Amino acid sequence: MNLLARVRRGLPQPKITIARWIALTTLAAMLFLLLLKVLFSLLLSVWAQPPLLESGLIEKVAAVTRILDAAPMAQRATLASAAGDGSYTVQWLQHYQEAGMPLLVDAELRQGTPLLRALLKRPAAQVQVFEPGDIPGYAAERGYALMIELTDKSWVLFRAAYRSWGLDELPRNLIILALMLVSSLAVALLAARYLAKPLERFAEGARHFGKDFNAPPIPVVGPHDLRQAILAFNATQAQLKHFLNDRTQMLAAISHDLRAPLTRMRLRAEFIDDAQLQAKLFKDVDEMQAMVDAALGFFRDDARLEQTTVFDLGELLLTVVDDFKDAGVEVVLSGPHRCVYSGRPVGIRRVLVNLIDNAAKYGREPTVVLAVSARQIEITVQDRGPGIAPELHEQVFAPFYRIEGSRNRDTGGVGLGLPAARAIVLEQGGSITLGNRPGGGLDVRITLPLG
Repeated sequence: MNLLARVRRGLPQPKITIARWIALTTLAAMLFLLLLKVLFSLLLSVWAQPPLLESGLIEKVAAVTRILDAAPMAQRATLASAAGDGSYTVQWLQHYQEAGMPLLVDAELRQGTPLLRALLKRPAAQVQVFEPGDIPGYAAERGYALMIELTDKSWVLFRAAYRSWGLDELPRNLIILALMLVSSLAVALLAARYLAKPLERFAEGARHFGKDFNAPPIPVVGPHDLRQAILAFNATQAQLKHFLNDRTQMLAAISHDLRAPLTRMRLRAEFIDDAQLQAKLFKDVDEMQAMVDAALGFFRDDARLEQTTVFDLGELLLTVVDDFKDAGVEVVLSGPHRCVYSGRPVGIRRVLVNLIDNAAKYGREPTVVLAVSARQIEITVQDRGPGIAPELHEQVFAPFYRIEGSRNRDTGGVGLGLPAARAIVLEQGGSITLGNRPGGGLDVRITLPLG
């Protein structure tokens, strides 16, 4: 066993790439088709024998007839008896009546008679063909019979047992073609299954990573080049996760370290005699403190560490709206009451609370609309406030950006609400866009993919 393992390790191990796998699959399909044709040819001789014109029987009949026609009359009976080969018997008759066959008006084999006359080189030769139904029931032998008149007006009788002459050429070729197509489809499905399964896992893993940065690596299976692509994707995924973790820790540390100088500034402001200057300084310190706290909350967002789970998005929306109603804010909710979604419920809840809170603060008549289609889910948060200028629809997603004018700066916030909402939605594979409503107001649309 050790020797066999050493020999196997010593042999070259070819890399099965997608191109080589397609070539091997094509070769296997061709070999399989050839094997199937051979097997069908064997079956052909059992249950689908070739028609009479293709069996070679007419050529044998013509040869025997020519021999008997040229032989002396005294030897014809013996020669005819010896000419049978098991599939048919031959009998020489002095007169037609000796055969005991009925007289038929149309007893010629329409396709075979011209060929038989041509092989006999006698265009006017009389040929009588009898099927099993033409032979009387009292006859000693039933089956097929063929009578040919010789040049001296005697007859030769060929008898064959009852048999099926099989399928014609067109039906047989159609059956062969159908079996070849079925076998090709079977081989193609097997080959596609080998390639499609790793590709499906690759695509599913990429979609999962788009919705969850903590998704596990993709299993490395499949042809060589596909395995290399999966390895590269897994390495990129690990690097992105490492980069995000390092960035989060660094920015959180910076935000944390800013608290110490802010505390010192507040203490020093206590010793300022000018009350008006002191109030302004306290206000700036409080605003900076709020920004630091918001930054710490943004960078240490536990929602980003949340695992993906299946939950009822419609029930989550209803719960959020009820919470606002309990706080005295009337929010209108429309859409299906049940919607199963795979994502991060804590993160989505935080996004909804942020957007509904903005709609209540900066506008009026906050409304939430849930729409579900075959491929995606849309959650729209609307209000009837002043809206946002179209040229600022992208700028408001920049961290710490606050609008002067259309959105009141004194109502609170440091400009991290919308950036945090977009980050959470993007991490779940979705998108968030802004639009102004006809008649005034803002329309915030969240799109989440299904599947």
